[in-house]
Amino acid sequence: MGRVADRLRPEDHDWLRDPAGLAVMDALLAAAPGGARYVGGCVRNALLGAPVSDTDIATVLTPPQTVAALEAAGLKAIPTGIDHGTVTAVSGKRGFEVTTLRKDVATDGRRAVVAFSTDWSDDAARRDFRLNAIYADRDGQLFDPVGGIDDAMAGRIRFIGEPGERITEDYLRILRFYRFHAWYARTPLDPEGHAACLALKAGLGQLSAERVWLELKKLLAAPDPREVLEAMQEGNVLNEVLPERIDLKLFLSLHSLQAQEFCPPDPLLRVAALLAGGDAMRVDALCGTMKVSNAERTRLHAAVRRVGVHPGMDRVALRAALYEQGRQAVEDQLLLAAARGEGRRDVLSRDLDAVSRWQRPAFPLKAADLLAIGLERGPALGRTLKALEARWVESDFVLGRADLLAIAQQPGES
Repeated sequence: MGRVADRLRPEDHDWLRDPAGLAVMDALLAAAPGGARYVGGCVRNALLGAPVSDTDIATVLTPPQTVAALEAAGLKAIPTGIDHGTVTAVSGKRGFEVTTLRKDVATDGRRAVVAFSTDWSDDAARRDFRLNAIYADRDGQLFDPVGGIDDAMAGRIRFIGEPGERITEDYLRILRFYRFHAWYARTPLDPEGHAACLALKAGLGQLSAERVWLELKKLLAAPDPREVLEAMQEGNVLNEVLPERIDLKLFLSLHSLQAQEFCPPDPLLRVAALLAGGDAMRVDALCGTMKVSNAERTRLHAAVRRVGVHPGMDRVALRAALYEQGRQAVEDQLLLAAARGEGRRDVLSRDLDAVSRWQRPAFPLKAADLLAIGLERGPALGRTLKALEARWVESDFVLGRADLLAIAQQPGES
């Protein structure tokens, strides 16, 4: 069973007192007394004093038994991953993943064939890192089969058992090793784990683009991933997942700027920096390799555009850029330009503040206004409207409706 360690006090942790979560636990425990425990991130983060966002539960009940227990308690049960033992319990309009204890029967580096178990040690042994294999019962009593509490409290990220075996079960664990280190470690990279990741990094090519992209973004969302990225670059791990050469110097410069400006970690902007500041071709190469959403693609393309945006630029030009591109694109371009050493670093804060406070003005003309003064429908009308909008932007949005209509009636304007 493993040693019984200290207890999480429910009075110190909201999620242990959450009525919705307790309803799920009570339903499972009614069917299998002692047979359900919290596990994974919620327990780990509670020990570390970090926020708990998801509450996962492990149980000795099989998926059909889990569904029956939840429904008997009046809770909705959704078989979200039933082949792998996972049922989502809906309680308090929220989802709680409930997974049957498992052991791996066969793995191919991407997915596992599992057998259900009633042995908590079996379930712990198939998990990735020691600090992720800590369990807590309904009252917060901790169960630690593999020494995860010591690792969590020391800030160590170590594989359970032999690192190479854990990695070949699922090569995504290479990226997870570095991601968890970036988020939770207070010690140097575990040498055995790091060596195994380097030796087996070619296995990353077997993974789906979607899984790699999600994991990479989680890594880059860490407050300070510099040590990890330097180790990954030195070991050529990043070359296995990014289609283009990376520019760690630009990333480090951007990280420093964001820290000085109190900007929150931004994984997409960090991706743009890693792509050497990038251009459209590099972004397209990334998007062709990864499972990048349309919104992410659009933002990356805008971020890497070189259109003269830099700290200290003319204020009228800055407002014009904001109107044409929007706040997010201009903020990204300002930060990347500053990271490249372009413009005046001493006014970056001022310009970022101006971007954050900017409100898009409404163009005062519509096509109907031009029709009302005698212009004819057709392509020329649209061109005239666009030309007038450009004049309005050039005026720093000062020209009013009457001014623009007067310009429209001048010879050659229509």
